[in-house]
Amino acid sequence: METREICENILAAGRTMLETGLVAGTWGNISARVPGLELVAVTPSGQDYRKLTPADIVFVTMRGQVVAGRLKPSSELPLHLAIYQARHDVQAVVHTHSVFASACAVARKAIPPIIEDLVQVIGGAVEVAAYALPGTKELADNAVAGLQRKNGVLLANHGVVGCGQSLREAMTACELIEKAARIYIYANSLGGAQLLSEKDVAVMHAFYLEHYRRQGG
Repeated sequence: METREICENILAAGRTMLETGLVAGTWGNISARVPGLELVAVTPSGQDYRKLTPADIVFVTMRGQVVAGRLKPSSELPLHLAIYQARHDVQAVVHTHSVFASACAVARKAIPPIIEDLVQVIGGAVEVAAYALPGTKELADNAVAGLQRKNGVLLANHGVVGCGQSLREAMTACELIEKAARIYIYANSLGGAQLLSEKDVAVMHAFYLEHYRRQGG
C-alpha cells in the first residue's frame, strides 16, 4: 500500500471518529504500519480531524524517530509503538474516548462477553488496563498487558484502544466496544447481562479469524 493511501485511510478514519462521537475535539489518535518498512504513520498532536491533509500525517520509526512530517506526532505515540512491538499481527491502532466505553473505563469494569459481534472481533471480554498518566511508558505497558492477544482494551479513567490487521478492523473494534458497553450498561438496568460461554466465545472468534476476516468483513 502506498503511503498516500495510508494517509488517506487515516484521515477518513479520523473524520469518522469525530462524526460518530467516538471522540470530541482533537482527542484520540490513529496509526497504521507501513507495509514492508519498519515505519508507522500516525496522526499529529492536537489537530482538527476535519482540516488534516495527507501531508499532516507523521511517519516515525519503531523507536519513535520522526522521518517525515512537519507536525509533532500524537502524544500517545508510545502507546501505539508498544502495541506494534508486542503484537506483530497488529497493523493498525485506534484510540478513542467514546462515552459508554469510557464510563466502563471510569468505573473500572471490564465489558464481559455478552454480544456475538464483540467476541468475534475482540476475542472475548474487553479488560481494563491499570491507570497511568496519558502519554507515558507506564500507560503503554499497561495497555499491552491488558490487551494480551485480543483486539481491544479499556484504559482506566481514559478511553478505548482498538487494533487489528487493518485500519478498518481497528475502527470496527472501537465501534463494537462502544456498542457493547452501551448494551452492557442498559442490560444491567434490566437485571444484569447474561454472558456467553467460554466455549461459544472461542468458536465464534475462531470462525471470524478463519473465515469472516478473510472475506473482508
